[in-house]
Amino acid sequence: MRLTNQQRAEVINLRRRHSLKEVAVLTGLSLGTVKATISRSGLFTDNPKHRGMFTLPALQMSAETLPAAQELPPQQVVTGDKEIDALIWLRQVIETGDPGRIAQAREAAERITTPLDELEMRYGKWLVVRAGNVMAGLGSIGFANLDDLADQTMERRANEAEAMKRFGDALWNDTQAEAFCLEALRTLEQVKWDYPPELVAERFKALPELMPHTLSDCLHELAYWNDLYRLRRASDSSGNYENSMASNAREWFVFGLLAELRPRTREEAKQTLRYLMGSERKGWKEADQILDNLIG
Repeated sequence: MRLTNQQRAEVINLRRRHSLKEVAVLTGLSLGTVKATISRSGLFTDNPKHRGMFTLPALQMSAETLPAAQELPPQQVVTGDKEIDALIWLRQVIETGDPGRIAQAREAAERITTPLDELEMRYGKWLVVRAGNVMAGLGSIGFANLDDLADQTMERRANEAEAMKRFGDALWNDTQAEAFCLEALRTLEQVKWDYPPELVAERFKALPELMPHTLSDCLHELAYWNDLYRLRRASDSSGNYENSMASNAREWFVFGLLAELRPRTREEAKQTLRYLMGSERKGWKEADQILDNLIG
């Protein structure tokens, strides 16, 4: 059956919100015709051009290595409490990132006989006295947990190594995806440090060749932004790195598409649900809309 352009557009638009069977009922077309129209459109299979844009550079083996670990920090009198000062020094040793030194620091910490929670409490009291502010005591939370500090330091070191292997000296240059976002939102006026979401959606939807076609495409792009942030954050000495406003606007837009694009299969729906359950965004208002989309 030959469809008009209007009928094809209607089938495609309805498919974004309904199952194939529901589209057939709503349009009065046979299920086979609906399936063929959807298949020929190419809009409900993963978008290879989109995937190519939102993919990190491949890992490269190079002669470049991470910066050498820092020199062993000198032991200093900081608080005047020998045990607390010892812990401060062990933390500094761990933060050098050298695996051997980290192992030695962990072994040394095991020889401290005073309960660690007591040392943490004493350090908190010292912080309060020094600052003259009871809130300063919060800075002692986790102070004595050297295992967590070691794990975080090793993770940061691994991310730094990955960043170098993927980007080299180009880590801080705009990626192709970032340049795309900046250009798409160029001339769009900000409102209170943000772009109006409806106008952001309008700009990106006007560039269909780089739109996610599927929930899997969305998850792929969200992973890209997360990984880019992870690698740069680990490599930023200030620890304050944030993605650009244009990149964040794109990421929020794609997250919103999880509530619009229908899952093609049960497995794709489950993958999206797993992502949502593990995401810090699971409490956002869009989360309920995404759940409705997955189970509707």
